[in-house]
Amino acid sequence: MTTVDLPLLPLGRGVDRASERGVECPGDLPAASDPELVARARAAKAALGERVFVLGHHYQRDEVIQFADVTGDSFKLARDAAARPDAEFVVFCGVHFMAESADILTGPDQQVVLPDLAAGCSMADMARLAQVEKAWDSLAAAGVQAQVVPVTYMNSSADIKAFCGRNGGVVCTSSNAEVALEWAFDQHGPDTKVLFLPDQHLGRNTAVLKLGLELGDCVVWNPHLPQGGLTTDQLQQARMILWKGHCSVHGRFTEQVVDQVRERIPGVQVLVHPECRHEVVVKADLVGSTEFIIRTIEAAPAGSAWAIGTELNLVQRLAKAHPDKQIVFLDKDVCYCSTMNRIDLPHFVWAMESLVEGVVVNRIEVDPTTQAQALVALQRMLDLPGR
Repeated sequence: MTTVDLPLLPLGRGVDRASERGVECPGDLPAASDPELVARARAAKAALGERVFVLGHHYQRDEVIQFADVTGDSFKLARDAAARPDAEFVVFCGVHFMAESADILTGPDQQVVLPDLAAGCSMADMARLAQVEKAWDSLAAAGVQAQVVPVTYMNSSADIKAFCGRNGGVVCTSSNAEVALEWAFDQHGPDTKVLFLPDQHLGRNTAVLKLGLELGDCVVWNPHLPQGGLTTDQLQQARMILWKGHCSVHGRFTEQVVDQVRERIPGVQVLVHPECRHEVVVKADLVGSTEFIIRTIEAAPAGSAWAIGTELNLVQRLAKAHPDKQIVFLDKDVCYCSTMNRIDLPHFVWAMESLVEGVVVNRIEVDPTTQAQALVALQRMLDLPGR
């Protein structure tokens, strides 16, 4: 089997613009590429049969998600892939760190493919291994490293997960961040501190709203400043050392848009992701992971009104799936995940047809050492109660 990393541009006839769907969500993406590409995708998937397992993240565009065998958030999809050991190929329609996690959790005979290598994650890119190792050394110089437990969000690179694995830390998701932080704070007694990577907002929101810490217990480490821009006294007093990272999608929501939607829609319930800013989360009615948002809308009574603060593809999909409820996007501006949307139908068709031809393109491989160390941190998470 030959492995190729340079993309070949598939043939297509252009894209037709979608008509307005009557849903109060701005910025509809173009409709699926021409019917020929849809037919080619179906044919390739049929030809591969059970040899291929297609994963689709909730934030994917509809033209791609229709071909997913399962949909979910990043960790659920990685675990679903691991539960299909007979699938020779795992085509991950998501972003790079997700495909890395799938490679870590799947068997050595399975090959993980990312249809477009440019599908990255700006949040994951905000914490580079060299930066984190430098910060770790600075914490030692400040005399606090022995008290610090590193916790990384699932939305991080494999080498950051490995860093946590070899330094007594753990991985968390937005669903189990509370349990993961409780575990971390139990590791070194009452003086324990947490270095939370790479999303400051999830770390702050969980520490303050779930664990009862004060905002003053949290400091932000800026990797571009000496000693993170913090004094030794600040580091000694802090309980949560938050990496200065954020989600480019969820970080856009503001207090003002929450106020505006409440004025526009009487009785609306505001439902947001915990990657949103603290002041937005405090103003919301409900806060939870992507899976929590989906379950909440599914269980909501007919006629209820919801403003959802998360990625726009998912909000539009929920609005279409639940026409008996008024579901709107929290912001007035477009808020797609630009890197997630790089996985379009042409790239998907190219990856699938290449597999049919016996060529593995854009394979994601995590080196054995990184994989083993990252798996330590992931296993610690899996061992958490209720995980």
